[in-house]
Amino acid sequence: MRAIHTYWLKLMERSHFLALWGTFIKWIVLGGSVGILSGSASAIFLKTLDAVTEVRLNHAWLLYLLPLGGALVSFLYMRYGKNSAKGNNLILEQIQQGNETIPLRMAPLVLFGTLVTHLFGGSAGREGTAVQMGGSLAEGFGRLIRINSLDRQILLMCGISGGFGSIFGTPLAGTLFGLEVVAIGLISHKALLPCFTASFIGDIVATRLWKVQHIHYHVDLFPPLTVIILLKVILASVLFGLASILFSELTHYLKKTFTRLVKNPMLKSALGGFIIIALVYIAGTRDYLGLGIPLIQDSFQTDVAPFAFLWKLIFTSFTLGTGFQGGEVTPLFAIGATLGNSLAGFLHLHAPFLASLGFIAVFCGATNTPIACFLMGIELFGSGGAVYMFIACLVSYLFSGHSGIYTSQQIGISKSEWVRIPEGTRLGTAKQLRTTKKPSAEE
Repeated sequence: MRAIHTYWLKLMERSHFLALWGTFIKWIVLGGSVGILSGSASAIFLKTLDAVTEVRLNHAWLLYLLPLGGALVSFLYMRYGKNSAKGNNLILEQIQQGNETIPLRMAPLVLFGTLVTHLFGGSAGREGTAVQMGGSLAEGFGRLIRINSLDRQILLMCGISGGFGSIFGTPLAGTLFGLEVVAIGLISHKALLPCFTASFIGDIVATRLWKVQHIHYHVDLFPPLTVIILLKVILASVLFGLASILFSELTHYLKKTFTRLVKNPMLKSALGGFIIIALVYIAGTRDYLGLGIPLIQDSFQTDVAPFAFLWKLIFTSFTLGTGFQGGEVTPLFAIGATLGNSLAGFLHLHAPFLASLGFIAVFCGATNTPIACFLMGIELFGSGGAVYMFIACLVSYLFSGHSGIYTSQQIGISKSEWVRIPEGTRLGTAKQLRTTKKPSAEE
């Protein structure tokens, strides 16, 4: 009997080991497949985005076609988009056990819409496009292989990670972004291996197979850790968090206001195009159009205009608030980097150093993904300022409150014990449920 029992235990141990190997191989294959799809889609997007940006820079008159371009894209979404107009929020809702289908048409629609936005001068990013393409391709792949509902959620997270990691060349940040963005304060470890595989393979496919060149930023000096510098970094990080609130809330307010005042989406986007043209004349420059990469580069090399961050914030909020397609993250990088540059003189800190902190911290506050943003800082700027980067992300994350650019992002854990918000509440409805009453011992 003892021999039989021993044999049975060994067999179970062996089966357990085989089960783990099966899980490993399964998600290497599935996550890698999503990585190939999302990395290829990101590469195509980046190459065409570079092309249309060059065309815009060489033909200044294209700006005056922005209202027409916005109306065209809105028409396409009205006619063919179905629920694609929900964008990133649709993907987040399906990961949270939603029952809608993510249409495959989301990928070409958001690709075309974002290219039109950038061709004619709208101020938008690229992360939203990459995430939506990755999510819709992951959904299509899942339907093809008839995946179950639980694996579908993980596969959609892979789509987010694969799109994010490949669009920025940051596979570690892409991994954690797909894990953190679904719910504030919660990370699903069951999706850790799949998301890393998708992000890692997606980045390799984009850079090695498609020869995509990512932009790198150089910080030549990280100051020694002292109490004075630490306090200055904390103060700056609080401001970074507040800037993220301003961007998120202004963008949401403009979306609601324009939707209420202008019922026709085509007219709404056309009006937004005229507003952007007017803003160009008011600001007296075209520096705030497009992604904002020149602004970011200037933040690491020279002094920028003191209120460049505010202009970029306004341009982007009006672009996205009136229905144009594109992401928010690269403009958030520009807002954070220019704000950091502007604060450097006031705080007597090295401008590239503070620009690097603003780069990741404003993004962190707007997306509520502190670990992903910290890892992005390491991947882009090196580990020399790791402690400062981590502090900046944590402080910005806390002081951004329960706001963010993704209204369907859930609040898994409240950021403060004095702010009572039911678990699972989405950011879009969190305002109505906030209270400053501290829970009693009985509660």
